Amino acid sequence: MALTGIYAFLFYLAFVVLVAGLGYKIVQYARTPAPLKIPTTPAPTTRSGVALRMGREVVLFESLFRSNKWIWIFGWLFHAGLFIVLARHLRYFTEPVWWWVDLIQPFGKYGAFAMIIGLVGLWARRLLVDRVRYITSPSDHLMLLLLTAIGVSGALMTFVNHTDIVAVKAFFLGIMGFEFASMQPLPGDILLLLHLGMVVLLMLIFPFSKLLHAPGLFFSPSRNQVDNPRAEPGLRAHDSRHVAPWAVELETDRKA
Repeated sequence: MALTGIYAFLFYLAFVVLVAGLGYKIVQYARTPAPLKIPTTPAPTTRSGVALRMGREVVLFESLFRSNKWIWIFGWLFHAGLFIVLARHLRYFTEPVWWWVDLIQPFGKYGAFAMIIGLVGLWARRLLVDRVRYITSPSDHLMLLLLTAIGVSGALMTFVNHTDIVAVKAFFLGIMGFEFASMQPLPGDILLLLHLGMVVLLMLIFPFSKLLHAPGLFFSPSRNQVDNPRAEPGLRAHDSRHVAPWAVELETDRKA
């Protein structure tokens, strides 16, 4: 029970740090001014077009596809595999299990292989490409190592050293229900404990790492701005041209 209590505390702590850290960074992104009109062209001229472009960027990595096909393949493999793995893990946090989560279980477990292959390809890029290796820091290698280790340990538990997934689910449902007195014990498998420990570590460092590109993409002015700096006169100011706040104040003072 001591081990169960330790891991329960770690997951509570990691959840608070993850949510608070992400919330703080998202607010910071939202409040950061964008003084210039800098959408990457060719860019949409309507807000609906911007939403469509952002959707393609998030789902298909459109700009990366145009830039480098090899990096796109490995990057998309990793993110698609990660999405499937996370969706499959929802079964540990829901009762009853949602029908679509149950539907992906037979083939969703192979998402770990796509995730690992993608990570190995991205890691090889940082080791073999001179210009990328030059700007790669030790933290980049450690982050890739952590993600790869999480994927490998998860795949080993699925295909080699099985753990008691019923007990694991009971543990997480107990955490979510704050059932401190009757919390189900966590299995003591070494591989499981290592896997969960690395997940906790990832949650703790996520809000302070380069992984923040996940929410940061939505606040990128080169992607979320409408390309309308030369729109027809007579439209609303924010639809026709982008004026920096200091320029508005200067124009007001000049007219006064």
